[in-house]
Amino acid sequence: MENGVLKDYTDIFFNAEETLTREKRQELIIRYTPLIRYVVEKMSARLPGHVSCDDLMSAGVIGLMDAVEKFDPSKNIQFKTYAEFRIRGAILDELRNLDWIPRSIRRKSSELEQTYKRLEKELGRPAEDEEAANALGLDMEEFYKLLEETRCVTFMDIDAIRRRLPDGNDEDIFDLIAGDGSADPFEQLKLTDIKRLVVDAIESLPIKERLVLSLYYYEELTMKEIGEIMGYTESRISQLHTKAILRIKAHISDNAGHALYDIA
Repeated sequence: MENGVLKDYTDIFFNAEETLTREKRQELIIRYTPLIRYVVEKMSARLPGHVSCDDLMSAGVIGLMDAVEKFDPSKNIQFKTYAEFRIRGAILDELRNLDWIPRSIRRKSSELEQTYKRLEKELGRPAEDEEAANALGLDMEEFYKLLEETRCVTFMDIDAIRRRLPDGNDEDIFDLIAGDGSADPFEQLKLTDIKRLVVDAIESLPIKERLVLSLYYYEELTMKEIGEIMGYTESRISQLHTKAILRIKAHISDNAGHALYDIA
C-alpha cells in the first residue's frame, strides 16, 4: 500500500512470454493480500456483527488465488481490477453459504423491491419516501427502520451477471470488465444489453441516490465520509444506498424478467 492505495504489479508479474512460477504466484498473493483486507472492510461495514471477518478474509484469499490462476494478461485490464472482482465474488459466495440473512429480512426486502417497482409503474417516476411508506402501511419511523433492517440484503453481486452470460466463462468476465470489444459480436451485443440495462436503472434514480452510489462505488468513500460531504448522518446515507439498490433491482427485474443479481 502506498498512501492507502495498492500499487498495481500487472506489468511486473505478467509477461506474455513467461509463465508464472510457483514462487512468483506466492509473491503475487502476498503483495495483493492488502487488497483482500480492503474489500473485507468495505463489505463488512454493511454486515451484522455476528459475521466473522476472519471467514471473509479466508474466502478472499481463495478468490485472490483463483485470480492469479485465471488472469489473462492479453486482456486490456489490470490484475488489481480482476483480483478485486474475484475476491468480492468469493466473499459473496461465502456469505451465501453461511445463509446469514434471516428469511424474514429477505421477505421484507423482496416486499420493498416489489413496492418500488409497482409505484414507479403507477407514478411514472421514482417513489418518494412518504409514498413508499403509505403503500406499505407504515409511518415514516417504521419505514426508515425497515430500510435499516434490509440494508444488508442489498449487495450488488456482479458475479450473478456472469451467470446470465453464455457458459458463464472467464472470457465473458474479462470482456464485461474490459469492454474491449474482443468478444464474439453476438456475445458482445448481449454484454452491451446488460450494461445498458444497468446504466438505465442508475440514470432513473433520484439525484441524491445516484450521488451516493457514485461516491461509494466509484470514489470508494465510506458511508461516514459520504455523509460528511452531503451533510447527512451515516445512517441516512445507508438508507439512501439501500433505496438506490432496491430501485435498481426492481428496474432490472421489470425489464429483464428477473433480477440479475441477488445475494439470496
